[in-house]
Amino acid sequence: MNRIILAVVALAIVLGVLTSSLFVVDQRQYAAVFSLGEIKRVIKSPGLYLKLPAPFENVVVLDKRLLTLQSPNTDRFTTAEKKNVVVDWYLKWRIVDPTAFIRSYGGSDQRASDRLYAIVKAALNAQITQRTVAQLLSADRHKMMADVQKAITQSAAGTGLQIVDMRLTRVDFGADLTQSIYSRMSAERKRVANELRSTGQAEAEKIRAEADKQREIIVADAYSRSQTIKGEGDAKADAIYAKAFGKNPQFASFYRSLEAYRASFNSRSDVLVLDPSNSFFRFFRNPDGSSSPKSRPSKR
Repeated sequence: MNRIILAVVALAIVLGVLTSSLFVVDQRQYAAVFSLGEIKRVIKSPGLYLKLPAPFENVVVLDKRLLTLQSPNTDRFTTAEKKNVVVDWYLKWRIVDPTAFIRSYGGSDQRASDRLYAIVKAALNAQITQRTVAQLLSADRHKMMADVQKAITQSAAGTGLQIVDMRLTRVDFGADLTQSIYSRMSAERKRVANELRSTGQAEAEKIRAEADKQREIIVADAYSRSQTIKGEGDAKADAIYAKAFGKNPQFASFYRSLEAYRASFNSRSDVLVLDPSNSFFRFFRNPDGSSSPKSRPSKR
C-alpha cells in the first residue's frame, strides 16, 4: 500500500515538473525565457518548448501583432495664430525586438503605450504650434504627419518598437473658435443675401419702370389711334349726313329735332321748364316745323 502511495506521489511530482517545464508559443507571440532576472533566450517561432522548472526559469510572453494606440481623450493644441484646435489621432506600432522592449518597458504593453502617448503628444504639439489652422486643414497636413511620424520613430529608437503608421482622425476647432467661425460665416451669408436682395430689387424696379413705360406708350398709341379712327368715322358720318340731309333739308331738321327730344326725355324724372312757344317744340305744334300752327280745312 505504501509503495502505491509513493508511486502516485512520485508520478504527481514528475507531472508537475513536466508541466512547469513545458510551454507553448503561439504564432502571434514572442516568448522570452528568464533565469534569475536575466534573459536567456527569445523564442520567435511557434511550437512546444522546454525550460527549467520555476523558479529557475520563467517565461514572459509578448504580443507580436500590430497594435493600435488611440488618443485616450480629446487633445487640445494651440496653432501659430493662437487658435485652439481639438485633435484625435491613432498610432500603429509593433514589437520587433523583444529583448530591447523588455529592457525598455519591462515587457509591459501598458508602459509602452503610456510612453508612446507622451511622445506622440509632444511631436504633435511641436508641429501644430508652427502651423496655422488653414495649413492643418490643407495639403500641408500630410507633410506634418510625416514629420510627426519621423519624430516618434526617432524618440522610440532602441526600445524594440517599430512605428508603422500615424494618422489624425479629427481636427476640429475649439468652442470659442467654432463660435467665431459660425458668426463670421453667418455674417458673410447675410451680406451675400443682402447684396442679392438689393440686386433683385434694383432689377425689379428696372423691369417695372420699363413695363410702365411700355404701358404708357401702348395706351397713348392706342388712344391716338382710337381718336384718329373716331375722327375719321365722325367725318365720314358728317359727310353721309350732309349728303343725305342735303337732299331734304326739312326731313333733316325733323330728324335732328327727334334726336334732341329723345336725348331730353330719356328719363321719366327729367323736367324741362320752357315757354311753349319756344322753337324747341315747333314739331309738336306743326309737323313741318313752321312757327305758326297749320290751319285745318273747315267742314261745311
